[in-house]
Amino acid sequence: MANIAYIRVSTIEQNENRQIEMMKSLAIDKTFIEKASGKNTERPQLESMLEYAREGDAVYIESFSRLARNTIDLLKLIETMNGKGIKVISLKENLDTSTANGKLMLTMLGAIATFERENMLERQREGIALAKAEGKYKGRKAKTLPDNFSELYDQYMCRKITKTKLAELCEVSRPVLDKLLKERIG
Repeated sequence: MANIAYIRVSTIEQNENRQIEMMKSLAIDKTFIEKASGKNTERPQLESMLEYAREGDAVYIESFSRLARNTIDLLKLIETMNGKGIKVISLKENLDTSTANGKLMLTMLGAIATFERENMLERQREGIALAKAEGKYKGRKAKTLPDNFSELYDQYMCRKITKTKLAELCEVSRPVLDKLLKERIG
């Protein structure tokens, strides 16, 4: 049986030290640290943790919001782990998901986390709309392709470079590259 810590902060700028400190008294065998949004479950360290954890292990988290920001994702993750015989223990909520009481409380906490996230996004949209009306918000600067894009694109089409490398050379993410390609080609 292993004690596993899963630590997540939402952005690169945020600091995970507070969560690390919380885990120090728990005799943690393996720690997975992630700097990524909890808006979905497609996170490399979360996936690695799920692959690593075995029956009888306990996964410690600072709070359930570290696993997921919406109820459906949270409940699916907990169901997956409990189905593999893995306990999930939240330090902040002081809950063990392997108990009936823990499962009930988890469902309620997940609903509250979803509600909080939706409220935050709504306030953000309202703030952006107000800033736009006042002429203070212009949105993100549009991404553009480099001058040598045709040459880079030819290398990609001839399979000399991967799409990931093409995105890197264009200094954009893969999704942004896909969008720019769609606009340019389609």
